[in-house]
Amino acid sequence: MKKIYFVTGSQDLYGEDALARVSSDSKNIANFLREKLADTVDVECMQTVRNRDEIINVCLAATADADCVGVITWMHTFSPAKMWIRGLQLLGKPLLHLHTQYNEHIPYDEIDMDYMNLNQSAHGDREFGYILKRLGIPHAVAVGYYKNEDVVEEIRRFCRVAKALDFSRNLKVAMFGNNMRDVAVTDGDRVESQIRFGWQVNYYGIGDLADIAASVTKGEIDGKMKEYADLYVFNTDDVAAVREQARYEVALRKFLDSTGTGAFCDTFQDLHGLRQLPGLAVQNIMKDGVGFAAEGDYKTAALSAVCAKMACAGGATGFLEDYTYDLTQGSELVLGSHMLEVSPVFAASKPKIEVHPLSIGDKEPPARLVFDGITGDGLQISMTDEGSNFRIVTAGICLTAPKSMPKLPVARVMWQVKPNFTDGVKAWLNSGAGHHSVVSTALTIDDVRLFAHLTSTPITEIGLN
Repeated sequence: MKKIYFVTGSQDLYGEDALARVSSDSKNIANFLREKLADTVDVECMQTVRNRDEIINVCLAATADADCVGVITWMHTFSPAKMWIRGLQLLGKPLLHLHTQYNEHIPYDEIDMDYMNLNQSAHGDREFGYILKRLGIPHAVAVGYYKNEDVVEEIRRFCRVAKALDFSRNLKVAMFGNNMRDVAVTDGDRVESQIRFGWQVNYYGIGDLADIAASVTKGEIDGKMKEYADLYVFNTDDVAAVREQARYEVALRKFLDSTGTGAFCDTFQDLHGLRQLPGLAVQNIMKDGVGFAAEGDYKTAALSAVCAKMACAGGATGFLEDYTYDLTQGSELVLGSHMLEVSPVFAASKPKIEVHPLSIGDKEPPARLVFDGITGDGLQISMTDEGSNFRIVTAGICLTAPKSMPKLPVARVMWQVKPNFTDGVKAWLNSGAGHHSVVSTALTIDDVRLFAHLTSTPITEIGLN
């Protein structure tokens, strides 16, 4: 399990008895958080740091520890901030500044100067906050008594985002083919993506996948077909088309596993060696949190994988596209869908496997999952390359039950735009956000804000006030 270092700051000024109490209190807080966060991370209590060298050592240890995804700091006493400068400069992991104290209440009848010197987080954490600001280090802050549920949830959010950042910094993204010809908004600076987010984006010819698909055995396809029968409703007699998608899924999973890839994209313009555009194959893979986007949109593919990693349990997160509108005044709706590739995590009921012609790509009719989408409040998240920077655009939406569409042979998700259609869509257009996005009912705006803050990425928020 990934872990978080819990680091307490103090100094030698207060004597050994005080430092022993600091150490004991720190272990108790760390143990409490370890129990509360056991489903998210392990919390490891580090030795209390008292001087520059100890701070440097713990920061270097956190940076070098592949299992450590972040650091929580707390100043039990006063810890002079100049001691922290070099260590913080060397720290390569996300940081949460926990502003709390060991005792919830002041012992009014017994309080003396020994108590004041020992329990001065109100003093010490302001010193620490100053140096973080002065150094310009993006970080999270949680304020309040550490046992309060809202404080625990702030810490939990940090841990989830820190895990997602660790995932992001090691994420490999495969592009089968390149960006769709002549399309601008889905393109991006792959070098800057790796510098900013860690995404290792590499091109692979679709022939590489076709070669793997050609070697897939009948037994492997049979196994995948049994899985499909357990998960979905067969609503087609074209078993051969479904088996072709099963072949692609086996091949894709072999490719992803062998290359350590966590997100990928393809394009209907580059399918040499494949008989169908991957549809059902991609949809079934996406449900496992693998990132995907169509038409060579590597940014959204990577973003969907990171968002899925960041999301709390429950809800749905995945790739969608604004396709068409119902412009009935006062009750406007967006139909979100794609040619094929909508994740079944959005399904309101058991999806159906169907086979229908595809009007673009000049290939055989592909098998795909068809379903109506879930309902509930959610976020629509887009990443755009502005040339000089990346920007995250996040909008509030309300997913509604799709209308009956008996002739539409793809999955469909519908939503209302917040605060209203005109203002929301106008703000989306003015921000330069694209038609591809990640939709999530499992993330909150605070999650996205923290990810943007810790990666120094500008964020535009729409309909979220």
